[in-house]
Amino acid sequence: MTSQRTRDRLVARLSDQGIDNIALLDVMRSTPRHVFIDEALSHRAYEDAALPIGQGQTISQPFIVALMTQVLLSHGKLDSVLEVGTGCGYQTAVLSQLVKRVCTMERIGSLQEGAEQRLRQLGLRNIEYRHGDGYVGWKARAPFDGIIITAAPREIPKMLLAQLALGGKMVLPVGEDGNQALQVITKTAEGFDTEPLIPVRFVPLQSGILA
Repeated sequence: MTSQRTRDRLVARLSDQGIDNIALLDVMRSTPRHVFIDEALSHRAYEDAALPIGQGQTISQPFIVALMTQVLLSHGKLDSVLEVGTGCGYQTAVLSQLVKRVCTMERIGSLQEGAEQRLRQLGLRNIEYRHGDGYVGWKARAPFDGIIITAAPREIPKMLLAQLALGGKMVLPVGEDGNQALQVITKTAEGFDTEPLIPVRFVPLQSGILA
C-alpha cells in the first residue's frame, strides 16, 4: 500500500468519525506524520493511534488532533493560537496550516528543539517557539483567539484562561489519568462557558522546564 493510499484511508476514517472541516481534512492528508515519529515506528505513522515520542510523551491519535483542531476552528480561521505542549510538532504542523500564527510552548528542551527543526524543514514559518512552563503561558503574545493544550492538567489553568481573547476558545483535556474529559471553554462577556466533549487519555500537564 502506498503512503498516499494510507493517508487517504486515515482521512476517510476521520471523516467517518465526524471530522467534516474540508480544509482540515486536506491538511491531515498532506501533513507527513511519519517525519514526527521514530523511524522504527514509521510503518504505524498513519494508524489512528497515539505513539511514543520519548521522554514519556506521545504523539496524539490523529482523530484527537483533528477533533481538537476542528473545535478550535468552529467559528472560522483564527489569527493567533497558543499551543501548550509542542511535543514532536505534529499538532503544531496541522495548526500552522490553518491559522495565521501559532505560538507553541514545550517544557522539555530536547523535544522543543527537535520539533522546531522538523517544522522548519517542512517550510512552516508562521510559528513562534518557546521553551517554557505551559502553566504560565505566553503573556507577551496574549491575548489569543485560541488555546490548545496537548496534556492534561487536573484543573483548568487560570493563568491560561486569562490569556484568551473575548470570544476565544480553549480546547484541552482535564482530569487525572484514567478519568479525563476533553473540554472546550469559550470566553464570553459574562465569563467562561464550558462544554464537555468526549472521554480521553492524555499524559499529565506538568509544571517547570527540563533541558
